Amino acid sequence: MSRTVNGSAQTSGQVLAAYRYCETVTGHEARNFAYGIRLLPTAKRQAMSALYAFSRRVDDIGDGDLDPAEKVSRLDTTRATLARVREGAVAEDDIDPVAVALADAARRFPLPLAGLDELIDGVQMDVRGETYETWDDLAIYCRCVAGAIGRLSLGVFGTVDGHDPARAAEYADTLGLALQLTNILRDVREDAANGRTYLPARDLAKFGCAEGFHTDTPPSGSDFTGLVEFEVRRARALFATGYRLLPMLDRRSGACVAAMAGIYRRLLERIAADPEAVLRGRVSLPGREKAYVAMRGLSGLDARRTARLPRRDA
Repeated sequence: MSRTVNGSAQTSGQVLAAYRYCETVTGHEARNFAYGIRLLPTAKRQAMSALYAFSRRVDDIGDGDLDPAEKVSRLDTTRATLARVREGAVAEDDIDPVAVALADAARRFPLPLAGLDELIDGVQMDVRGETYETWDDLAIYCRCVAGAIGRLSLGVFGTVDGHDPARAAEYADTLGLALQLTNILRDVREDAANGRTYLPARDLAKFGCAEGFHTDTPPSGSDFTGLVEFEVRRARALFATGYRLLPMLDRRSGACVAAMAGIYRRLLERIAADPEAVLRGRVSLPGREKAYVAMRGLSGLDARRTARLPRRDA
């Protein structure tokens, strides 16, 4: 798919078209991640868009209106596509542009493609309607659907000299958990309407919220604010650990991560300031604020601030 001509790597028109398709999907669908991905140089931006487009396909199957058996069938088909990518069996003229782009990205970067298998595993947990008794249980799910994406992204970013790739992968995984827990808090009402509960059952019981969230007011007699504050503290701790990834990345990769994580961190703080807002509708940030967070990431402010934090894991 990529060939060398006069000492320079050349990419075929078909592969470039596949990447353009993935970048279009990312621009249209990645309302938060796109701000960070745009900060990357071309090759990394293309690879991240391929990862996003494949992940979006998996998520859309899980979130769609198909019956469970059909969802399982389509997830199996998607896993078979991933197997073809892993085996190098996707040709540049394949009819699936996402597979073409992902296959090329996997040749260019050391992507731990097993992470996409984990994503499919996590969405299958959704299809089965699994619930989670404790945070440790929920963390397994979060690692599948978000931590794995963090580790895959690190395959694109790489680490700068002198930093331990294994430790960087741990931080990327933890940052994924922080983002996913923020998502769960934001979407409690929407998920309840779809028959899904993600917050740990023990936490819900502790704060009198076991009956769920089906109206724009908290369950009668519950301490909903206490529940949100409890989960926000957990998410903040995950962010604090995950942000230690930033100084381990080159400037533009760090800017991408800082932008994506920064948008979710601000979203978390907005939820913390008005917990019941998540029951009234989807909490979001205006585009101008997301752009500000992206520019802050590009300036390196978040990476420099993180580098000054005292290490608790040395």
